[in-house]
Amino acid sequence: QVQLVESGGGLVQAGGSLTLSCAASESIFSINVMGWYRQAPGYQREWVASITNRAKTNYSSSVKGRFSIFRDSAKNTIYLQMNSLEPEDTAVYYCNGQRTAVPQNYWGQGTQVTVSS
Repeated sequence: QVQLVESGGGLVQAGGSLTLSCAASESIFSINVMGWYRQAPGYQREWVASITNRAKTNYSSSVKGRFSIFRDSAKNTIYLQMNSLEPEDTAVYYCNGQRTAVPQNYWGQGTQVTVSS
């Protein structure tokens, strides 16, 4: 069972930046895809960005050009650099890991991001 621990959330003004971190308890190379999801009050959880164990990245259209996902394999950690934050980005952000050989899905506990206008 992979443990994922997020950190880095907080309160920021619109236009500001935050970087979220997600530390995995195992090598991130053993996890096929890692990514970030978010859930705002009253809304379903939505996918934000992902990175494969081959470092291929993808972004939702709502964050493309503003957010960047990257990793530090030596620390078994992925990051989400969020720039030009908007109030609509306010949500609990969750780290996710997926293995495909024997399908497994892992979640962190979430970290709150609040963007004030």
